[in-house]
Amino acid sequence: MVEIERKFLVLSNDFINEAFSKKRIVQAYLSSNPDRTVRVRIKGDKGFITIKGKSNANGTTRLEWEREISLMDAETLLSICESGTIDKIRYEIKVGNHVYEVDIFSGENEGLIMAEIELESEEESFEKPIWLGEEVTNDERYYNAYLSKKPFAAW
Repeated sequence: MVEIERKFLVLSNDFINEAFSKKRIVQAYLSSNPDRTVRVRIKGDKGFITIKGKSNANGTTRLEWEREISLMDAETLLSICESGTIDKIRYEIKVGNHVYEVDIFSGENEGLIMAEIELESEEESFEKPIWLGEEVTNDERYYNAYLSKKPFAAW
């Protein structure tokens, strides 16, 4: 139930040809409180509810609990979420022993492309592809809950 991940900006669309998966994600928040976010997500044709705790000091580690729910339940819950919906296309790319999830945002967050990698430990080494840019792990502006309230287009 612990998530360890690092976030990076992406320099180019070169990753698209390397992707083994592509899905649209629409998500919003029942609670965007940084101490405990509650997210509702539709990923492809599946629904999910996720609770995340507050990140540690360097932003890499936090409690995460996620369960699949019916698509109908997810659609219903999205209708009562806080304002601000995240809409993005997620690509999954295998690089070395890891999988990067690269999100191309649309709507009010258009222009933002971000990559995440989940790790087993904070010290774990990983391969960085040429399209990977600046690390933004500890910058709360790049958290989806923040982007739902203060979109990238408004920065």
